[in-house]
Amino acid sequence: MRRTAVGDATGVVMPASVADLREAPEAFLTRAMHAYGTLAPDNRVASVDRLEVFSGGNSGQKALLDVTYAQPDTDLPRQLFAKFSRDFEDPFRDRRRTEIDGEVRLAALSRLPAFPVAVPRPVFADFEAASGTGMLVTERVAFGQGAIEPLHEKCMDHLLPDPLEYYRVLVSAQARLAAAQHRGALSPQLEALFPYDRAAAEADLPIGYGPGELREKVAALGAFLSSHPQLFPAALTDGAFPARLEADALAFLENEATVRSFLQADPRFVAVCHWNTNIDNAWFWREADGTLHCGLLDWGMVRPMNVTTGLWGGLSASPTAFIAKELGGLLDHYRGELAAHGGPEIPADLMALHFDLSLTLTGLSMMMDLPALIGARLPEIGAATGPFDPLLRQDKVVEGFLLVATNFLTLWAERDFGGSLHRMLGQGTSP
Repeated sequence: MRRTAVGDATGVVMPASVADLREAPEAFLTRAMHAYGTLAPDNRVASVDRLEVFSGGNSGQKALLDVTYAQPDTDLPRQLFAKFSRDFEDPFRDRRRTEIDGEVRLAALSRLPAFPVAVPRPVFADFEAASGTGMLVTERVAFGQGAIEPLHEKCMDHLLPDPLEYYRVLVSAQARLAAAQHRGALSPQLEALFPYDRAAAEADLPIGYGPGELREKVAALGAFLSSHPQLFPAALTDGAFPARLEADALAFLENEATVRSFLQADPRFVAVCHWNTNIDNAWFWREADGTLHCGLLDWGMVRPMNVTTGLWGGLSASPTAFIAKELGGLLDHYRGELAAHGGPEIPADLMALHFDLSLTLTGLSMMMDLPALIGARLPEIGAATGPFDPLLRQDKVVEGFLLVATNFLTLWAERDFGGSLHRMLGQGTSP
């Protein structure tokens, strides 16, 4: 039985999977692109010359398409990428079906002439909220062709000749998007597509457990750090770190509501952000003079948030030594780019404070189960000689979670998140 949904924005009947798309791809793409305004009314998709399942990501099905139009138009992309919200054959992937809703809205926003970040050109995007069924069709990025660099794999940034160059352009993209919002260049569409709900923002990513369970998680982390010292920097294998982590974490738990209010109280820090600008969610190219540029992919979970939460999402999988050394400079680079493109000016010390507090909440809500995750997925990790041992490549979830959690804990140790909490409490919750 063919599975379909009706897009809430366009009213187009959409296929819900790659198999459903195969039944009449030319007819669907013609209807969809007409409704979305990307295909002239007197033109049509004459043939789909390639329709191939693409394996990747952690959510719905994906496909690569090559198309031919009845009336050739050099402005129309022939190589397309289709992303579905659903994966009916894999409940684990299907559970994230609503994430494409934000990508669909971002696609609509990106069509504005003032949108400041390169994204794959959307030719159709819609979502049926009632069923969580949606579809996004964009121009396909030609990795490794022409001036576009090959895809840079996540957790492999240490192989780049100069990671800082890449992270500076990723940070610039985030800053330009926030600046465009603050100066009103994307209004009123941005506010309509991404309304800001402060109460919802404060409730986002709750810690979700009490003091007793927190102590247990810290104890398990401490034991794991002690048992696998070869995987972590010295700051984390110091025997005094778990006790400090527990004391700080309990203080954050006690003051969670106050911290959350503080992070949403200053409008200079609130903007629509990409949640995950890791290097594998971007493409890069150089101009003739060697200047590096980037575009951003995979906008799942895009929403209004504290901008430092978005910044951490992009920096989280960089090499540990790199982020420990370069974080301050990258935060300064963000501040400079934000102001230079018409956004607000933010003092350096306040930027650093927001980053520490937002990262602490994100880490406590998402990264405290490292020992349990690795024990379940890669129990032989003790045989790894270090954080870049090929053994870790056997499970990309473990590889990524280990690196992100290591970076989170390392910054906690080196930046003194407990001290940041005390500074915030000392100055109150107003901006």
